Parts: sequence; structure tokens; C-alpha cells
Amino acid sequence: MSSKLKLGIVGACGRGSGFKVACDAIADRVSLTAVCDTNAARLPEAAARFGAERQYTDYQAMLDDGCVDAVIIGTPMHFHVPQSIAALDRGISVLCEVPAGISIAECRELVLACERSNAVYMMGENFTYLRSNVAVREMVRQGLFGDLYYAEGEYLHELKKLNERTIWRRKWQTGINGITYGTHSLGPVLQWFSGQRVTSVCCAGSGHHHRDAKGDLYEAEDTSVMLCRMSGGGLVKIRVDMLSVRPHNMSGYSLQGATGCYESSRGLTDQDKIWLQHRDPEGGPNASGYDCTYKWEALDEIVEQYLPDWYKSGSEIAKQAGHGGGDFFEVLDFIDFVESRRPCPIGIHQAMDMTLPGLVSQQSISSEGNWLPVPDSRTWTDDTDGRV
Repeated sequence: MSSKLKLGIVGACGRGSGFKVACDAIADRVSLTAVCDTNAARLPEAAARFGAERQYTDYQAMLDDGCVDAVIIGTPMHFHVPQSIAALDRGISVLCEVPAGISIAECRELVLACERSNAVYMMGENFTYLRSNVAVREMVRQGLFGDLYYAEGEYLHELKKLNERTIWRRKWQTGINGITYGTHSLGPVLQWFSGQRVTSVCCAGSGHHHRDAKGDLYEAEDTSVMLCRMSGGGLVKIRVDMLSVRPHNMSGYSLQGATGCYESSRGLTDQDKIWLQHRDPEGGPNASGYDCTYKWEALDEIVEQYLPDWYKSGSEIAKQAGHGGGDFFEVLDFIDFVESRRPCPIGIHQAMDMTLPGLVSQQSISSEGNWLPVPDSRTWTDDTDGRV
């Protein structure tokens, strides 16, 4: 009997196909036994590409056949919770794409499913594995930024054409007002503010300037901004824009602490830059007091000394995977978690910390930007209803 973990890929003809590099890299530890997708015409091709023994168009049938110990769910976002719960209730571990869920009520059901299951759950937020985000996280852990009190995360990705080709994106990403796809922006920031969570949010939008293929205004405003109050007192600004016509920039981050700050590149000739007080001891206000002599450093010049060994050892393989290597590292972390080699970086409550603020923002933007509390999933039990 094989000691390898039996793995199934769900959504194998779409997003799930991006996990092949990771699966190949750890083929000595996992056996890709099954692929699942509703696209019956393309499924044989996906099975051949992954080298999967079995292929399914029926997800429940795959789970019930006993051919998998764990699944990677790369399906549209409204399937994430029901498919995760179906696996967890059968003792099958789950690595799920973002966001964790599309409503607070179903997120609560997912939390309860995790609590009653002997399997494990991880949310795959690949932007937390971007090289610069990992390096900044390690610097924070070493105390180089001092007390953190402000950060920003942005996801600026013009997706109108893709939204029209994929109905679920048109409904769940640009068909709802507020932060509908915010974990790419918020996830890395929350890992910097380790041990904290968002306690309340307010959200406002920039108005409607773009129409879909039918000529209708998108329900989502062009740019949505969510302010987040952190449990430690800090403030975080999240901006998501999937509609504005602009050059591609994808993501942006900044971090401010008492003794350091970081600004990611904004495109063109810009670069990631950082200032750490201990590396600039001669800096300070000039004679007039109006300006200062503090100097930015290019993050690339010092990044290698702060990247952890596990990141360096996998970097060459990760370059072949998608999302800046995130698709590789999240699978590796998941398998390590299932095999009890390492703790889970984004378990169920961290997944809720990244997902719930965006869901509450949708209520805030519909109530003229009022500040609203964000529920703490750690308090949810069978006796609570999961509402704000």
C-alpha cells in the first residue's frame, strides 16, 4: 500500500490546472489520483496532463469513491464552501481557493464543519507568498519595523473582458458592490499584523463609469476603498478595482511602523523600496525641519538576507508556477500541514480574518459607508447565527 497522500484536483480544466508544477515537484509525497471538472469534453486532457488515474464530472462521486485523502479546490467562488464542507464531512482535507466564502452565514457553516471534522482546512491565498511580502513579513517578525500602525493593500486588475466570459465572475466579483475579492490585498497585510484581526470596517466607492457587454452599469462601483480598524488599534486601507481602464499593476502594498516603512513598486521604473531606522542611523530632519535626510533603499538589495530558508530552497521551482510562485508554496505548505510537518499558515480562522471584512464591507457601502463590526469566527458555535 502506498504511503503517499492521495490528492484530487477540483476544477482541473480551469484554475486547478495551475497546481501542476507544485504537484510534480512533490511527486515523491503525493499521488495525483483524481481530477474533477464539469467540462466533460476537456476532462480527459486534464487527466492526462496531471497523470491522474481517475476523472470525474461529479464531485460527490469522487469524494465517495474513497480515492482521495485531500482535495485542492480551484472552482468558482460560490462553490468554495459547499465543496469544502462536503470534503471535510468525509474526513478529506481541503486546500481551497480564495475567498473562503461569499456570505457570512455560509462562512459560519464552514467554521463549524472544520470544528467537527478530523480533516484539515487551508485557504490558498497565494499573494502572501510573493517574494517581497514574505521578506517584509520576516522583517516584521524580527522587530525591524517596530510597532505597526498603518498599512495599505491594493488589487488593481482590469477584468471586464474576463468577467463577460465567466458568468460567475460577473455575478460575484463585479455584480456586487463593495470589496468582493479582497483577500489578495488584505491577506499579506494581516500576516504582517500577526496576532491581530480586523474588528470593524467602513467602505465607500467612486461611482459607476463602466458598462458591461449588455450596456448595463456594473453593480460594483469602479473603485471601492475599505478602511479597517485593527484589534491592536492600527488602521489598514484596502482598495479593489476590477473595472477602471488603466495599465496593468495588479497589486500594491505599503506598511508603516514606528521604526520602518515599506512601499511596493507602482509600475514603470518604480521598484519596491524600504526604510529601516537601524540601517539609516544618520538620517533625520534637516536644519530647517521642513525636510529630512532619511533615505529609501531598494528592497532587492537586501531581500535575500531576510528570506527564510524554506523560501530560498523552493524558489527555482516556484518560478515555474503561477502567481509569483504562490501556487507552488501554498501547495507545499498544505501538504506539510496535512502531514503534521508544519503549522498551517492560513487555517480556518485566518481564512475568516481575510474573508469576513470584505463581506461586511458590502453591508457598509450599502449603508452610506457606516462603520460596522466584523465578527470573530473564533466565537462562533452552534448557538450563534454568524450575523454581524
